[in-house]
Amino acid sequence: MTILPAFFKKKSATLASSSLLLLTMTVTGCQSVSESSEAIVSQPTSSSSMPSNADSSQQTLKQQSLRIQHALANGDYASITNDIHPTRGVRFSMYAYVRPESDKVFSRGQYAQYLQQSNIRFTWGEKDGTGDLLITPLPDYLSNWVAANAFDQNAEIGINSSKAMGNSINNLNKIYQNSDFVEFYSNGSEKYSGMNWRAMRLVFEEYQGKRYLVAVINDQWTV
Repeated sequence: MTILPAFFKKKSATLASSSLLLLTMTVTGCQSVSESSEAIVSQPTSSSSMPSNADSSQQTLKQQSLRIQHALANGDYASITNDIHPTRGVRFSMYAYVRPESDKVFSRGQYAQYLQQSNIRFTWGEKDGTGDLLITPLPDYLSNWVAANAFDQNAEIGINSSKAMGNSINNLNKIYQNSDFVEFYSNGSEKYSGMNWRAMRLVFEEYQGKRYLVAVINDQWTV
């Protein structure tokens, strides 16, 4: 058995203490960096600095709807052809109650065709109150029944919400359960105590990552 001199024992002890101190500092230093990084990652991001996906989607929906409304109001009917759903076409409903069995539905091609062939008349449905059939060409229906020019800059715009409250049942959410819609609402005149209010709802569905028009639903006071 070899016995080390006291000098070597003291030096070995000093080296051991230094190594232990260095190890302690190294571990402590790693912990500090980790804690600092975690603190940076967990800092909250201001919600006002970046719009949510829902807000952005609604803004895009509103812009598309305004473009369609302006085109219809100005008689530029053909310009909305590419907004029509590629496979489902577009439905036109005279009143709030959508009638899948009788409402007119046009594909893109049919819509473009019947805009040009204005001598072809369609039966759109019965007028409330009189029961008379509305029989007219597509351009005339868009101009006089859809009447998008009634919704000027004072019109109220609702996204997936409706202000119009008439006697006709609004079954939009039942027929188009997974769709978005934008309602244009004109509250009528004081002369008629607001009874001549009008509404137009544009209904949209997504297809291959894009939003398309599937229905134009009108609404007004019914007897």
